[in-house]
Amino acid sequence: MRKVLLVCLLLSLWQATAVLAAEVSWEEIARGNMEVSAVLVQVDNPRVIVIGAKGGIFKSEDAGGSWRLAMPLRGQRVNNLYSDPGNKNFLYAACANGLYYSANSGADWRRLYKGRNDAQSDCLAFLACADNLFLGTGEGLFISQDQGRTWLKESGKIGDSKIFALVSIRDVTGGYEIYAASVEGVFRMLPSDKTWERVFVPSAQEAPPGVCDDDQDKGGDERATNIRYLALGTFSAPCLYLSTSRGVYASIDKGKSWDALVDYGLLSRDAGYILATPSGELYVTTSSGIFKYTGQRWQELSFALSAGEYRALAIDKDGNLYAACDKGLFRCLRRDFAAYQPQEAISQHLAKEPDVQEVQKAAIKYAEVCPEKIKIWRRQAMACALLPTLSATVNRDAGDLWHWESGSSTKAGDDVLIKGRDSMGWDVRLSWDLSQIIWNPDQTSIDVRSKLMVDLRNDILDEVNKIYFERLRIKMELEELRIEDKRKRMEKELRLKELTASLDAYTGGYFSRKIKT
Repeated sequence: MRKVLLVCLLLSLWQATAVLAAEVSWEEIARGNMEVSAVLVQVDNPRVIVIGAKGGIFKSEDAGGSWRLAMPLRGQRVNNLYSDPGNKNFLYAACANGLYYSANSGADWRRLYKGRNDAQSDCLAFLACADNLFLGTGEGLFISQDQGRTWLKESGKIGDSKIFALVSIRDVTGGYEIYAASVEGVFRMLPSDKTWERVFVPSAQEAPPGVCDDDQDKGGDERATNIRYLALGTFSAPCLYLSTSRGVYASIDKGKSWDALVDYGLLSRDAGYILATPSGELYVTTSSGIFKYTGQRWQELSFALSAGEYRALAIDKDGNLYAACDKGLFRCLRRDFAAYQPQEAISQHLAKEPDVQEVQKAAIKYAEVCPEKIKIWRRQAMACALLPTLSATVNRDAGDLWHWESGSSTKAGDDVLIKGRDSMGWDVRLSWDLSQIIWNPDQTSIDVRSKLMVDLRNDILDEVNKIYFERLRIKMELEELRIEDKRKRMEKELRLKELTASLDAYTGGYFSRKIKT
């Protein structure tokens, strides 16, 4: 009896552990500080955390156990917090009323910059690079070469454009290339001539391939450009990541070309804050939650997190993730999300779905791109050589002409030319070109068509596979959602219907008919 009880206890503990391991848990550590808009974790000491929240800048030296107000800001939002890579004690806060600076790890602050108007004072992005300070505001880019004592506004479009983010990449000569994400696009400044070159133009007329102007619900400049944020990843090589309302783009050639990352797993393509880690991990926020890019797919990490708007992300040296949200600062330990897998067994969901091979066959049949079609074409081309060429001719000729002479000048029919009977001749010819048995000129056309058909079939199968398994993942994620999380449940259910409709479009309605049976 004791052994049975012990076994039951162990099974219960194992099941509870499995359930907990399958969930990504978040801890609120702001201790009542609400509307957190920016977060900074000290690189070598994750116990030191600085946040921008409602009321000012707050600092914790015990990993969020307690907080003190380092600088009050009445009614002014902290847009971003930065640490100087050359000196960990130098911190900068880009705020709605100017740029603030701390030389002692956030213990004390003083204002370093204030613009001439509200737009210039609205500091959104900052970068300290090569003894220069770059400041992005609501009305242009400013540069200081004397540690912030004086500021010069850049000329051209970047001098009047709203700047969202700034990053730098070291080039082969030891200098730095500066990149700025703005309303007018992404600009790059080369260290050689200090001029700015636009490398990304996101407007509808000049958008990269695959970008369409379908976001009509945005207003003002954001509707025209859709740029949100810019981040730099440096795992194996420098890689720029750009978030827009149409998805996330990546460039591995310093902005010369941009490729759209897949949006599978994202409930909304309207991406916001991007966090790219030195180890190669990529995180992004949307209105639906926090997502991690893993294996050509976005995986949601915020199932159990109901925090309002997600405004910024940070990660410490141990890989723990921090999220600045409307309802506070939340932390998720790396051990909770690094090996995160949905808790439901895949086989249970597959049992309720048509097999993926069946869906593939239905898509191929509906698109009329089956391999047998090409074989039929080839057989018919060979059979044409065995069929003769038929030709027929018809000849029509008149018979003899008769002249009738009666000898009378008054009698009817006298002196009449009578035409003889018509004659008709015809012939039929059959001919064979047996050389076409060896090679038929139509084979060239068939080869071209077959290649195009194979490419089209592969594209269809690839898309069907992605949609099929994405739909399966959404179903599994719906199982994990809490009942009270109505908004996120509604978004996932709409996404599920969208994926089902996509499969119906590829299979001519086969998928919906199959899941209803």
